Amino acid sequence: MIATEPKASIKGGEFLIKETEASQVFIPEEFSEEQQMIAATCREFLEREIWPRLEDIDHAKSPELISSLMDKAGELGLLGTSVPEEYGGFGMNFNTSMLVAEITGAGHSFSVALSAHTGIGTLPIVYYGNDEQKAKYLPKLASGEFKAAYCLTEPDSGSDANSGKTKARLSEDGKHYILNGQKMWITNGGFADVYIVFAKIDEGNGQTDKNLSAFIVEKDFGGITMNEPEKKMGIKGSDTRQIFFNDTKVPVENLLSERGNGFKIAVNILNIGRIKLGVATVGGAKEVISNAIRYANERRQFGTPLASFGAIKHKLGEMAIKVYASETASYRAGQNIDDLIEDLKAKGMGDAEAKLKALEQFAIECAIMKVHGSEALDYVVDEGVQVYGGMGYSADAPMDRSYRDSRINRIFEGTNEINRMLVVDMLLKRAMKGELDLMGPAMAVGKEIMSIPDFGAEEDEGLFVAEKKVLRNLKKAVLMVAGAAVQKFMMKLSEEQEILMSLADMVIEVYAAESVLLRVEKLIGIKGEESVSLQRDMAIAYLHEAVERVNNAGRAAITSFAEGDELRVMLMGLKRFTKIEPINLKVIRRRIADAMIAENKYIF
Repeated sequence: MIATEPKASIKGGEFLIKETEASQVFIPEEFSEEQQMIAATCREFLEREIWPRLEDIDHAKSPELISSLMDKAGELGLLGTSVPEEYGGFGMNFNTSMLVAEITGAGHSFSVALSAHTGIGTLPIVYYGNDEQKAKYLPKLASGEFKAAYCLTEPDSGSDANSGKTKARLSEDGKHYILNGQKMWITNGGFADVYIVFAKIDEGNGQTDKNLSAFIVEKDFGGITMNEPEKKMGIKGSDTRQIFFNDTKVPVENLLSERGNGFKIAVNILNIGRIKLGVATVGGAKEVISNAIRYANERRQFGTPLASFGAIKHKLGEMAIKVYASETASYRAGQNIDDLIEDLKAKGMGDAEAKLKALEQFAIECAIMKVHGSEALDYVVDEGVQVYGGMGYSADAPMDRSYRDSRINRIFEGTNEINRMLVVDMLLKRAMKGELDLMGPAMAVGKEIMSIPDFGAEEDEGLFVAEKKVLRNLKKAVLMVAGAAVQKFMMKLSEEQEILMSLADMVIEVYAAESVLLRVEKLIGIKGEESVSLQRDMAIAYLHEAVERVNNAGRAAITSFAEGDELRVMLMGLKRFTKIEPINLKVIRRRIADAMIAENKYIF
């Protein structure tokens, strides 16, 4: 029997080897009245200030418009959600800040500016700044008096962040670091007052640190120039620049954290950026679905609304299922982070240290949600264009902007390919350190596929008995393939990127499918089964589709390294572990679509 742990003891990646109870997960229906009011404030801000100006934002000749909108967001407190109260912020917990990210995620270019400021621009100081740095910068960042940008990427340094060439040399009097280098793709670069800049410290004798350090750099320090805004495929209103530092004098007290700690800062801040981006795509996707539904209700073909056609209902239903899963898994991970933060603080750890430790622990889930959310949104905008038909290709219709703006999310915060490989790499590294017992269960699964299948009667108690067995088997499929790949390639598995990405797809689908099932199980306990029949439909439909995706990814991985008897045995095992009783998914999608069509919007 798979063990069940107390809520606070859940660890990152453990979902693969331990069964989670519905009572252990947080679901969006549990947001408090205060949190719902915060969400309403965000929606009202978008409706009043952002959506009427989307065209102006995209075609602004200067960054003044988006900067002024950031000022208005600051007046509402939207820039200080994660800033501690003693520094002028609201000190919200992690899942509340996730809720803000979701709602504002429907703000197109503005949401990019907002998230860059509140996340990667401000949080390095929140988590790594000393008392003096926090007191000096955080109140102004929380109010919007200062706007922030994050300077990590360079022309020859993208995913390999530690290969950056920007240098910082200590001045002869020891009072300043002299900063020289070039950064690119810097969001908010044109109007930022404060830059978080990563550079390697140069000793001046031909010796340069191997690791990055981080600095808080004010625009007024001088020696900062920039190119004109980049012309981009989408998020055209986001001010994105190349920034040049030319003998910029940075006071030594503006070194962030410790010398050589920059790469660690970058990685931990990117963990936050990943999961926040994942949940932000949920907000964008919900708005796209609502637009598609409204158009399908209004547009008539052959004398009847588009919404009445089965092909359109299929699209709308499938869009909703994917987004519902992404939303669910995002807040599950967010609450796990919050729970661990509180657990660590109760044991005496400081606030900032506890937050960093919790985010590091759930870095696997952060990467999962970045991939799942961005790809769900890409699916939704693509189908949204199709629902609109010819009008979807017109710049006068909303799908044009949504389609173009969506595409960057699979590149932001590390490409989805990098994040997929990170998911597996982090799982295996924790296993090798003894932090996560993957190989024990993997070996047990290896023995199981050589044994006669158990056809014993299932326990007939509780919700989703058959579905939970399917989930357990999907986890076995992951463990089987991962265990065999590790045995085959050992330390060279990192070179087999295709296999790693297939394994990641299996892991991602298991996490999302389990999350939806747990959400609906908990929701049934709160509201009763009859009132959440559509949510149950979505959980069942997602599970069925996840089974197919796990099977396809597993087959792709197995056939990449196994041969002969091993290949046949593993494919047999995969078939055994990806079985599910067929159901009529067409009817399920139609029920989901009909409910949204009746309300003329996304309703879940």
